Amino acid sequence: MCYNKKADDAGTRLPAVFLPYNIAVSFIIIERCDNFMNNTDILQKWITESDNIVFFGGAGVSTESGIPDFRSVDGLYNQTYDYPPETILSHTFYMQNPEEFFRFYRDKMLELDAKPNAAHLKLAELEAAGKLKAVITQNIDGLHQAAGSKKVLELHGSVHRNYCLKCGKFYDAHQIKTMTGVPRCTCGGQIKPDVVLYEEGLDTDTIRESISCISRADVLIVGGTSLAVYPAAGLIDYYRGDRLVLVNKSSTPMDRRANLLIQDAIGKVFSALKV
Repeated sequence: MCYNKKADDAGTRLPAVFLPYNIAVSFIIIERCDNFMNNTDILQKWITESDNIVFFGGAGVSTESGIPDFRSVDGLYNQTYDYPPETILSHTFYMQNPEEFFRFYRDKMLELDAKPNAAHLKLAELEAAGKLKAVITQNIDGLHQAAGSKKVLELHGSVHRNYCLKCGKFYDAHQIKTMTGVPRCTCGGQIKPDVVLYEEGLDTDTIRESISCISRADVLIVGGTSLAVYPAAGLIDYYRGDRLVLVNKSSTPMDRRANLLIQDAIGKVFSALKV
């Protein structure tokens, strides 16, 4: 497969919600022809040539570790509960129905026996080799850190951090898992997971750092995400390079913008890569 790239003369402005300053973006048009290199070979070439790679990942990175996502055929949105997951995982529901929130949270969100898969491990290896500068993740499971990644920007927080709303005392995920009912601190305050619920905003510092990493990257690899959750998905608009790689089993709204599109299991793709 070979590539003939040309930049569109017409730039576009990013949504105002993300703009610390005005940025013009030129889109890349890719014409493909067969029998030159397969997609994995191209990705391998780009990784070999770069020492400024950033990875942006979603739920599909962790599904191969046995953690269900929200939007696949067998994901949480397609299971039956008294309330839909997007309602349960909202700030309002957490405050008004904490018993039901934590029943769902412990049952479906605390997958503490999950282990890093091939994608997590390869990303950690790329970072150790000085090639990968950051992992930006929408996941809250901590598997990137478990694999050995050091620079992990968690857009939606982590189940491994929990704090008392009254005194701020820290509790780990295993403590929350073993508690019953609404978890309470020793001071009597209610404990809240350090995860971004619906109706809550993303951490400003994490967003700023993510924008900085993406805007400076030579290669941006986007994997295991439908790119349907905003504002996180809008961070892709800050990429200024011409090596945007999308790795996902299903189509995404950004497919036409990708310089390299690989529709396959992310673990399989990363297993084939060499550092």
